[in-house]
Amino acid sequence: MKFDYKRYGKIAGKFIERPVIPILIRNPRTKQSVGYEALVDSGSDHCIFSAEIADIIGIDFAAGEREDIGGVVADEKRPIYFHDVEVSIGGNVHAIRAAFMPDLSTSGHGLLGQHGFFDRFSFVKFEQTKSTVELGRSL
Repeated sequence: MKFDYKRYGKIAGKFIERPVIPILIRNPRTKQSVGYEALVDSGSDHCIFSAEIADIIGIDFAAGEREDIGGVVADEKRPIYFHDVEVSIGGNVHAIRAAFMPDLSTSGHGLLGQHGFFDRFSFVKFEQTKSTVELGRSL
């Protein structure tokens, strides 16, 4: 399945485009779900979503398994909290262990990382010149 990059306006006359795709996140216990957008991020180890999303689908994010992560800002770590969720991408549902992050912007998007996203597809192909990301068959 193929997704077009999302456009975010222009800088110096050139469009800013990112591999952001629509997903559906569902709490397997309550069956509550919400549509969300997430960046396909090969540099992220985990799928990470805003803590606000956990609240919407009936998960107490702070009750999850805590891990402190860093990477964007040198010498700074932020907590994330892991929970089991279901993520639907292009109609394919995957049970994954995802993290919720209180400091992740609620006006932005989530991250689809190595564990829970890249390991669920036979391939993930970025085509910058075509502004598309393609996902192989579900594993």
